[in-house]
Amino acid sequence: MAFGNTGPEWGPTGHRVIGEIADAQLSKKARKKITELLRGHGLAFVSTYGDDIKSDRRYDKYDTWHYVNYPYDKSYQESVKNPNGDIIMGIDTCIKKLKSKDTSIEDQEFYLKFLIHLMGDLHQPLHVALADDKGGNDFQVRWFSDGSNLHRVWDSNMIDSYKMSYTEIADNISDGKKDMPVTVQGSVADWAEESHKISKRLYQNVKVGDKLGYDYSYENFSTVQNQLYLAGIRLAHVLNEIYN
Repeated sequence: MAFGNTGPEWGPTGHRVIGEIADAQLSKKARKKITELLRGHGLAFVSTYGDDIKSDRRYDKYDTWHYVNYPYDKSYQESVKNPNGDIIMGIDTCIKKLKSKDTSIEDQEFYLKFLIHLMGDLHQPLHVALADDKGGNDFQVRWFSDGSNLHRVWDSNMIDSYKMSYTEIADNISDGKKDMPVTVQGSVADWAEESHKISKRLYQNVKVGDKLGYDYSYENFSTVQNQLYLAGIRLAHVLNEIYN
């Protein structure tokens, strides 16, 4: 079975939105410890870390941690696992390392930054999709008049078209979701299954070569917002559980 998803994740804006939403939900105890480990930086500031280190070959072994691919007729548990690891294994490893008293301060900082990033990736539906087209990276479409692919449309095209800062987007999403019930219970694999189901619907609604734009954004941006919000709230939940 082939594995692969070599494209970007949520763009920088999306990751920072998630970090900003999560930051507002941290407990005092978690915030104090995280501030120490991140040397005064907030979650939004370090949220792109997992992408920033991709140009450093020393971190190549973590490339497969950004995604998981498996067929729509199987669950994650039933699927063939990537021997190099995947996003579910990656998040679980980060959590275990951060809970361990044997993890050095340097490694704690690394795994914390990576956890913040991967929790965002987990909620980008095309990071839990199919290996055949590398999670939509090889699914060519047009965004207005520009060449793009289905993965990039969900990473950044829709988000960036709003021309808003990450704080503006985070504030607007949070204000609109105040009364929304958010499920923070369940395993990382359970949350992956949610993204997997969404990605299946995305493939059903678009054909290769389609020209996407205002109509597509109107129909799908609420899902983008929902996934960004879930990622932020669940990231805060995981961090509070680790540090409380």
